[in-house]
Amino acid sequence: MLFISILILIMVMAISSLKTKIPPILFQRMSSIILIYAGALSLNALYIQSIGSGIGIYSGLFHVTFISQLLEIFIYIIGAAILIARPNVTYLNNSLILENNYKNTIEYSLIIIFSTLGASLLISSSNLISMYLSIELQSFAVYILPTLYKDSELATNAGLKYFLLGSLASCLILLGSGLIYTYTGLTNLESIYNFISVTEYLNNNISQGIALGFIIIFIGFLLKISAAPLHNWAPDVYDESPTIVTIWLTIMPKISILILILEMFTQITLVNPVLESLGLNTLKYLLLISSLFSLIIGTVVGLTQIKIKRLLAYSTISHIGFILLALSINSVQSIDSFIFYILQYTLTNLNTFLIIIAIGYILNNNILINKGSEKDINYISELKGLFFSNPILSISLTICLLSMAGTPPFLGFFSKQFVLYSAIQSGYYFMSIAGILVSIISASYYLRIIRILHTENSVLGKVPGFILNKSSKGSENTKIEISNIHSLIISILTLFILFFIFKPSILLKSTQLLSLSLFLN
Repeated sequence: MLFISILILIMVMAISSLKTKIPPILFQRMSSIILIYAGALSLNALYIQSIGSGIGIYSGLFHVTFISQLLEIFIYIIGAAILIARPNVTYLNNSLILENNYKNTIEYSLIIIFSTLGASLLISSSNLISMYLSIELQSFAVYILPTLYKDSELATNAGLKYFLLGSLASCLILLGSGLIYTYTGLTNLESIYNFISVTEYLNNNISQGIALGFIIIFIGFLLKISAAPLHNWAPDVYDESPTIVTIWLTIMPKISILILILEMFTQITLVNPVLESLGLNTLKYLLLISSLFSLIIGTVVGLTQIKIKRLLAYSTISHIGFILLALSINSVQSIDSFIFYILQYTLTNLNTFLIIIAIGYILNNNILINKGSEKDINYISELKGLFFSNPILSISLTICLLSMAGTPPFLGFFSKQFVLYSAIQSGYYFMSIAGILVSIISASYYLRIIRILHTENSVLGKVPGFILNKSSKGSENTKIEISNIHSLIISILTLFILFFIFKPSILLKSTQLLSLSLFLN
């Protein structure tokens, strides 16, 4: 479905002439509808009776299961929400800028669909070959996103840095896959798991080679999701990229890779609980060490940040620490908290960036017309006194920040509570104490933003509204419209985060069923 849609959109872009262009906002909406329709088709596939035990397709390259289909629907919905969030920018009396905006909108929509296709394929991959190709399909699309803004030196720098370090991670994944194939002669993951389970027939060299291959693959995954100590690229890339690109970088690549790590790690531990003889128990310690570093670095370094996107980058690293902690415990309860944390992180992070995008378009009434790009919110100080000029957006952002800090009764509190409770139940007392301490410390930089929002006087004066007039030249006008759908998405997500406590059973029971289905299969 997505592949055919990509071909059609490319044909539309190719045959459209200069005088008969499709309006940029229409192209965005078409792409969003495509993703929503793809999600509806995935939902319809859940009625297949044999999907509970899994269905192998394309000669076993992909394995479609109940959990992969539900998460695929979730990915499509999130992708459509991000895509429709880009505002309609109309430049008056400047056809050249309108032309640049048209090209960027079409390219942006196509790249988003390409990346979503790669993410959906990745979570269903059951072969080393399909896994690597899916990661590259997703990654190549994401590499291009920051460089769409060709006039921005920072965006180009971010794209190049992301490409180089992402290529390093891909090389590690390919090296680990090659080692596993060398010692097993297999590429199908299920066959590899069965091969591992027969430990008495493996000599020491073979077992060490397989273990080393999986360790290198997991290191590549950790580099892809910016888990500490492999996180150095993330703050720079997130800060230098436009916010509409950063919102995609922080959410979509992480969801698919984390789900793939979940499936691989649980299957490895299920086929052979006694892993010391193979050396595969090192994977658990690798995830625990990365979790501890992510919790500490994401919290401590985040205290010193003055830029909003760099701070949110370190916040993401801290959240990755909680996610990896839940994964490394590897019990039914911890996997339940793992899935719940991913859903919570995605929704809260999505809403936070949507609000920051809206604030950027509202506060910055001087647009860089010569470059044809909207000015983003870069520094935390730019949010001074926002509550007095736009209380609704300010309160929505406050709710998201309190949820990220783990403040009850918001959604983020329950996700951290479940992870820490499962850690205590499994005897991980040190990690539980570390998680509690970093949650308390990290609350300080969230509260700092809230204090700036509500107590300090604004130096920008009264907000003019959604229509921004008079450019820096003074002779050209610009009109930016935050769409009603953008506002609706912010409202729905904010209310869900706020009122989750009144009806938590639907989401909690869903994650419990997903975790049980993973272990039962």
